[in-house]
Amino acid sequence: MLTRPRRTQIPDWTNYLANRAGSARDRRLARFFAAGAPAPETPIAEAPLMALDMETTGLDARRNSIVSIGLVPFTLGRIDLTGRRYWVVRPRRPLDAKSVTFHHITHADIAGAPELDDILEDLLDALAGRLAVVHYRHIERPFLDVAVKARLGEGVMFPTIDTMSLEARIHRQSLVARFRRWMGRPPASIRLYDSRIRYGLPPYQGHHALTDALATAELLQAQIAYHYRPETPVGTIWS
Repeated sequence: MLTRPRRTQIPDWTNYLANRAGSARDRRLARFFAAGAPAPETPIAEAPLMALDMETTGLDARRNSIVSIGLVPFTLGRIDLTGRRYWVVRPRRPLDAKSVTFHHITHADIAGAPELDDILEDLLDALAGRLAVVHYRHIERPFLDVAVKARLGEGVMFPTIDTMSLEARIHRQSLVARFRRWMGRPPASIRLYDSRIRYGLPPYQGHHALTDALATAELLQAQIAYHYRPETPVGTIWS
């Protein structure tokens, strides 16, 4: 089934990144913004992609902190595990006992871990020029923006493809999904694990930033193969 991209206004990320490149005070941010992102008309099959996942001490970017970050570079045709990156970082706020049960990062793990500022240059350089792919953009992007702003006085925003949002278009917002709700059937789960199962992807142990980044990369490849075309412009599916 081909899902047609919705006719929504495409965010002008090209101008935003160019403007921030000229105004950023921190050299790391300036270099990141100067690298830009694929143009909105770029076919998804030609776009350099970077799956990004984070584990945090909670779900509120202003009250909680990042504890780990995973990156996996990929394209529609290849996942480059040799370029993967993973960091455990020392949060500024205490670990929450409930969150530890999910991500299994303990006080001992963070005791000797670097602070986010120590790995920020490597993180931004890895993301520079690539289109970030996440499963639920309301975690990774705001958490990184708030954390960077707290340290540098200026934040970092960038375009993302949100695989959860793509699943919602198909399984929550389509006519078929609405009809199912009208019939009283529960909505389909769009969580990462359940979304992968729909495409026959193997189950992975969740709540590890690197594993979830890999799982997200594979999920986007499957979504494009099933519902879109390789020529789909990235600007029609990014946020």
